[in-house]
Amino acid sequence: MKKIIEWFINLYAIWIILAFIVGYLYPGAFMWFTKGSWMTLALAVVMLSMGLTLRVEDFKALFATPRVVLIAAISQYTIMPLSGWLVAMAMGLPAEFAVGLILVACCPGGTASNMIAYIGRANIALSIISTAVSTVLGIFMTPLLCKLLAGQYVDVNAWGMFLNVVQVVLIPVSLGVFIKYKFPKFVEKLGQTGPVVSTWAIVFISGAIIAPAMVDGKELLFQYAGQLALAASLLHSLGFGLGYAFGRIFKYDKPMSKAIACETGMQNGGLAAVLARNSFPAFMPLVAVPAVFCSIMQTAIGGILATIWRFTSNPEELEASKH
Repeated sequence: MKKIIEWFINLYAIWIILAFIVGYLYPGAFMWFTKGSWMTLALAVVMLSMGLTLRVEDFKALFATPRVVLIAAISQYTIMPLSGWLVAMAMGLPAEFAVGLILVACCPGGTASNMIAYIGRANIALSIISTAVSTVLGIFMTPLLCKLLAGQYVDVNAWGMFLNVVQVVLIPVSLGVFIKYKFPKFVEKLGQTGPVVSTWAIVFISGAIIAPAMVDGKELLFQYAGQLALAASLLHSLGFGLGYAFGRIFKYDKPMSKAIACETGMQNGGLAAVLARNSFPAFMPLVAVPAVFCSIMQTAIGGILATIWRFTSNPEELEASKH
């Protein structure tokens, strides 16, 4: 049973693609999930699950290696937002898609980066800590960067977005960390329950993004589907490539540079989708669509890169990086 659960979690990218297909062919299957607060609650569950994977000791470790964590955070919140803005501008995307792409680029790293880091023999401790740090910083940085970079397309309510991030990120993650700290045995008994529920939540969020787009914006989505796939590919390729180069420029070893690349190249697509829905209702459903394209492309690019890294790296490098 354990192997089946791990298999299910590891193939989450396939489930996202299937949700995309079902939402495309049968929008009614997911339209109910767009009503009320279902998407917001689903993301809160994902962030709670992330909090359950973090320990107080992980944050204490920041004081042991603060410089590299700071470098990873700077990489995350400079390379990706600027890349998103440049790609949207260079490709001349319509305002709805441009704002959606920039929003993805301004979000913190996703928990999937930890899995990519693990497969690619990156420094997993740095990856986990950096994900936590970028998530916390995202409470302030995501609204601020969206205001600066997407403000030319639409009026961005940075304060409203900040409150939304507090609701769907800060509170659930903090609650998860608290539960992990106070009730470690309970969390241990949960096992893979959190990742499984999170996977289902992301699947439903993805389907609920595409379904209304097929009802209200089918023609525009068809017209720009190829460009959106290319834009997402460019965004995440730049994130992985420049993130790795960033680490090497500061003379960090390959496992640490890989971790920085993973944190830079992988974004929290679920958060971007929910923020798009809550912060830009006038541009829905199209503004949320880039989040799905990015979720698919970042996983494909990250998976390929991690496989290459795994078979070309020396395991001894990873052991040396831990000390």
